[in-house]
Amino acid sequence: MTSVPAYTLNDGTAIPAVGLGTWPMNDTQAEQAVRHALGAGYRLVDTAVNYRNESGVGRGVASSGVPREEVVVTTKLPGRHHGYEETLASFEESRRRLGLEYVDLYLIHWPNPRVGRYVDSWKAMIRLREDGLVRSIGVSNFTEEHLTRLEQETGVLPSVNQVELHPLFPQDELRAFHAAKGIVTESWSPLGRDVRLLDDPAVVAVAQALGVTPAQVVLRWHVQLGALPIPKSADTERQRANLDLFGFELDAAHMAAVSERARRRLGGDPESHEEF
Repeated sequence: MTSVPAYTLNDGTAIPAVGLGTWPMNDTQAEQAVRHALGAGYRLVDTAVNYRNESGVGRGVASSGVPREEVVVTTKLPGRHHGYEETLASFEESRRRLGLEYVDLYLIHWPNPRVGRYVDSWKAMIRLREDGLVRSIGVSNFTEEHLTRLEQETGVLPSVNQVELHPLFPQDELRAFHAAKGIVTESWSPLGRDVRLLDDPAVVAVAQALGVTPAQVVLRWHVQLGALPIPKSADTERQRANLDLFGFELDAAHMAAVSERARRRLGGDPESHEEF
């Protein structure tokens, strides 16, 4: 079983340096994938209300045989539930579907700035943490402006910001801001999306030189940036390979080879994208 190091969050809790993503699995697929992943050594699992697989994730955790206190379960608040009371109610629904007494990491999924209620939701999440129902609180797809507003209006910074991050979109400025503020950068779509990044000749060449897979090269690139990737896979062998990132290193030339490509966002822009 692969041993995975951990980050210490700004609230003092720990989070594994690699996790399992579950979008777009259904409940049945998520249950099986989570159970297998926990058996392989994963201890961080990521879901969301809008993934519609919280029940499956919860069943996978329960049936894995891994003690609950060893697993970091993340879920996310959907845009349609922004607001103080709405967030408290939405959390209870998530907790019920997951079948858990507490959630380890609770995130606001998108800021939806035109709606303008994410600060109200953040205040509710602070209360959930104070009440012991959530261990850590964070956000997803927030910009520096959104994060600064949270700090200015509540005095509390997120522990994690989960954002689109991959070699085509390395988020250099946002990662630097996170580092200065003690926020862990978590990478969704860490292997890109529909861009055949793993077939790129430069990535393949690095993989061949190191005797690893192209996916391992890209995921190791994330680790060495200080980011926390959450690759999605339901395949047991790929799950194991995606976790096995700590027995090799990329040198400066390898990092440059992975990084040197045109920059472009593959997902929604948080300034304008809205998800409910």
